[in-house]
Order: sequence, then C-alpha cells, then structure tokens
Amino acid sequence: MTQDRTEMSEDDDDNSQSPPLDLRSAAIADHCSSSSSSTPNKSRNCMALNSQTFPDHVLENVLENVLQFLDSRCDRNAASLVCKSWWRVEALTRSEVFIGNCYALSPTRLTQRFKRVKSLLLKGKPRFADFNLMPPDWGANFAPWVSTMAKAYPWLEKVDLKRMFVTDDDLALLADSFPGFKELILVCCEGFGTSGIAIVANKCRKLKVLDLIESEVTDDGVDWISCFPEGVTSLESLAFDCVEAPINFEALEGLVGRSPFLKKLRLNRLVSLEELHRLLLGAPQLTSLGTGSFSHDNAPQSEQEPDYAAAFRACKSVVCLSGFRDLMPEYLPSILPVCSNLTSLNFSYANISPDMFKPIIHNCHRLQVFWALDSICDEGLQAVAATCKELRELRIFPFDPREESEGPVSELGLQAISEGCRNLESILYFCQRMTNAAVIAMSENCPELTVFRLCIMGRHRPDHVTGKPMDEGFGAIVKNCKKLTRLAISGLLTDQAFRYMGEHGKLIRTLSVAFAGDSDMALRHVLEGCPRLQKLEIRDSPFGDVALRCGMHRYYNMRFVWMSACPLSKGCCKDVARAMPNLVVEVIGSDDDDDNRDYVETLYMYRSLDGPRNDVPKFVTIL
Repeated sequence: MTQDRTEMSEDDDDNSQSPPLDLRSAAIADHCSSSSSSTPNKSRNCMALNSQTFPDHVLENVLENVLQFLDSRCDRNAASLVCKSWWRVEALTRSEVFIGNCYALSPTRLTQRFKRVKSLLLKGKPRFADFNLMPPDWGANFAPWVSTMAKAYPWLEKVDLKRMFVTDDDLALLADSFPGFKELILVCCEGFGTSGIAIVANKCRKLKVLDLIESEVTDDGVDWISCFPEGVTSLESLAFDCVEAPINFEALEGLVGRSPFLKKLRLNRLVSLEELHRLLLGAPQLTSLGTGSFSHDNAPQSEQEPDYAAAFRACKSVVCLSGFRDLMPEYLPSILPVCSNLTSLNFSYANISPDMFKPIIHNCHRLQVFWALDSICDEGLQAVAATCKELRELRIFPFDPREESEGPVSELGLQAISEGCRNLESILYFCQRMTNAAVIAMSENCPELTVFRLCIMGRHRPDHVTGKPMDEGFGAIVKNCKKLTRLAISGLLTDQAFRYMGEHGKLIRTLSVAFAGDSDMALRHVLEGCPRLQKLEIRDSPFGDVALRCGMHRYYNMRFVWMSACPLSKGCCKDVARAMPNLVVEVIGSDDDDDNRDYVETLYMYRSLDGPRNDVPKFVTIL
C-alpha cells in the first residue's frame, strides 16, 4: 500500500457518466451539424450552445496539454480534486497509476476511470507479512488485475508489484497480452517459478527491465536465461539475486554480451567470482552491480587466478555495488578500484569484520546509501562517520536476530553517525541496547531526517545506562526532525512518548509500534494528534477497544491499520465495521480458530471503494 506515495485519487462518481474528451467533442459537433439545416431559432440555439460550451472544451484541451507534463502523483491527485472537468482530464492524461492496496478498489474501477495507463505500481500484503505475521494464502492475487488490464490496456509497458501472489499463468497472460511490454519488477512476491519467468523472457521482445527482488521463485528446472531472444536485446536492468536456482552461465554470458544498454546486473549466489570476472570484462558499461557469490569456484578452470581488481578497474561507471554472498575476505580488496566512485554500497548479506571493512569504507567518500550487517560493529560505524560525509541513508541489519543475542552495535555507533553524517535523511538501525542521549544527539545533529526506524531487539528494553524509558529520545526525534514522515519505535516506552508524537509528529505518515505503551491513551495521542497518518502498524502492545474506537474519525483518511496481539474484542471490531461501511474490517486467525471466540488475534482495516474482497480465505472473517 505504499510507500509512500499516495493512492490514486478516489472519486465515488463513475467515470462512465462523463464520456472522454473525444466522445464529448463529437457529441457537440453532431448536435450542431444536425441543427444547421433546421429553423433559424434552432440555428441560434446551436450558436448559443457553442458560446456556452466551446470555451469549456477549449479549456479542457489546454488543460490536457498541461497535465501531461505533470509527473508527481500528489500533484495529480490534487489536480483531480479541483472540479469534475479537471477530474476527467486528469484521468485521460494519467499514464502511470500507483495503488497502495490491491483491495482498495477493483480492477474494473481502475480501467473505467483511467483509459490510457501504460504503467502500474500495485502493492498487496501489508508490510508485517515480511515478519511472518500473516498466514500464507491470505490473498493479494495478481490474476484479476492482469486479466482486466489485458482487455483494457493492450499498450501497457510496465508492471511493478510488491507483496503480490503471482502465478506462472499470470505471467504468461501478461506476456501474451502486451506486445510492447518493457518492464517487470516483482518485489517480495511469491507463487511463480522459473517457468513463468522463461515465458516473459521469451515473448516480451522489447523487455528493458526484469527485476526479481526478494521474491520467492520456485525452481522448475527451466533454463530461463536461454529463453531470451537471440540477437541484440533492449535489456537495461536484470536482477535475479533472489532466484535460488542454478543458472546457465554460458547463456547468461551471451545475454550480457548482446545487451549493450545493460546498466544494472544483480546476480544470485550460484554465480561464482570467476564467472563474475568474465561478465565484467564483457560489460564495462555497468553502473549497478550485484556480485552474487564472492568466493572462488571449487573447480578453477585455469591454474592462474584471474585479476579481479583489474576487472573492477575496467568498470569505471559502477556507482552502486551489492551482493557479496558467501564472502571470502581475501577477495574483498579487489573492489577497491571502484570505491571512490560509489554512491551506494550494500553489505547486508556479507558477514564482515571491522578489520575487513575499514580499508574499504575509507575509500568511499562519495557514498550516499549504505546498508550492512551489524558485524561491522561500532568501530565500523565510526569509520563510516569519519569518511562518508554525504551519507543520506543508512541501514544496519542484525546478523543474529535473536532477542537474547549480544548485538555488536550500540549507542556508540549511532552517536558517531549523527556527529559525522549530518546530511542523513533515513536510518534503519537494529541493536540490542540504546540510550536516550544517543537518540537525542541524532535528533539535534541530523534535523533533515524523514525516516527514523530504531529497532531495539528484546522487549521493553530501557536506556541501558540510566534504566529510564526511551521516551525522551523518541520525543526529541519528533520535536527536532521537522520533516519526519516515517517512524518505527521500540524499547521501553510509556504513554509519554506517544504524547510527544501527537504533539509534534504532524507530518508522520507511517508509524510502526512494537511492545510499547502503557494504556489506550497512548494510541489516542497519535490518532488525535498526527493528521497526516496513513499507515499504522502495531504488534504486541496494550491497546484495546477504547483505543480502537478513538480513531473512528480518522480511519477513512488512512490507508490501513494493522493490530496483532493486542487486547481487542470481536464485538468492538464489529461496532467499527457497522459504523464505517466503506471500511473493510478483517479479522485474521487460523483455520482452527473458534468462531465464537471474542478475542481478535489480528485486525487489518483498510478503506475500499468497492467493498469487501471476494477471495477471502477460511481464516479471515470480514465483519
């Protein structure tokens, strides 16, 4: 449902009531031509009609020529709400549509309103599905969307899906229905295999982008790389690092060699370092590289080991580097020739020690995006702070995600980053211990933050120095970071932290809460004080029926509310559903749940223009 980026404007009036501009102008022309041979009075009526309607028609033509240059979704949404005429013209000129929740409207409504769509970005399951908090087979099927678009948009060029259930049949229909199809991006999707990818590769002859990112791809034993057409291709981006299936390397090497426009290549762990060397020699134009496995082949093909550093040195255009799976430390220095040009570096799959890491990061002065495992320790983060003065985004993931583990990063690393990287705009930081002082320092040193996600693993952990709740730290973030739009909170937090959010978090759109708060009053502070709130994710917190009811005035303006392991009753959820008929209220349990049980395991609420969905599994009850 989002990032971020707000849904298509939702107007309850059916677009079919107002014909497209070409039909409307034709109707006017027919009316006037039929009147020209009639009485003078009728002729005067036609002239009067022209004088009244022609200026509006001209205005709509002018508006259409202007709106086609408007790219921002927010600006387009605002334009569509000016009046009915603007709503109609904006729909006719919109070629890209973003839908943050696949159940917020039906595919039919999409095609009725927008007639000229070339690009669709569609999101399915909520984000907590990434943490196994949603049962499998919940839904978010792509099938109804692709079947509807196949009839309405034969000119479709791009599909970007996130957390959707996509089958091989869906991919086959996509490949058969859109002859000019160019871009397929599947992020965190499931349900398909290498057979479906092979069909897309074979039939979409104008394909420029095929990105499979963190998706579950079934190995059907199909050599999908060999299915790309022979001859020069249009490929600009190919990412398959999530495909856990052997690759026909000779076919891949040939594909890369005949793809002169290829700029982005992300390999899976079954592509060895020796094979990477061969690919780099044939693709010096790459700007974004995912290395796959960063270890040598168990059966080297020659006695002399390739010069990996020379291969990287030849790729002078590389600015984004990732991969490094199965890393062998002795080969890491081979990337040094490209480090000075890097703006993005992703070590989130590499278990790297500070001693291995520091010689690399000391050469990355232009870095703006950096992801890594916490194995780099506070020492590594201090090296980042000393070198990467232009850093905009930082993500630190746990090597060992268990709550009882001893995390190697702490408040020391966070404070170093805040002091050295003052242009930071987004941070995701997993740790085992933290202090209010370090978080306050970040709020003061990095006022440009728009995203702050601090995940203190282990439940209800206080400031490990003072033993106090983390209220003042998170309070400082919402007070001092005036541009903050996304916040994830953790650690020991009382209702006071939520009071700070309600008072100062006026731009917060996404709030994620885990194991926090004292009472229902905490959630009330947020729902009454954060006017821009769109997405609310809560788990294992003491917010019950009173808290849920206090947001009744807000839910129609929010994209979704997710609450799991909270003390909610089914009776209260029914009351909300009755009071808000355009809100879909789903109670998610398991197949063996007792229907008479009043306790709600998981609540998922979202607005919808077309009512409840028709693909409800047994473990979901729509109230």
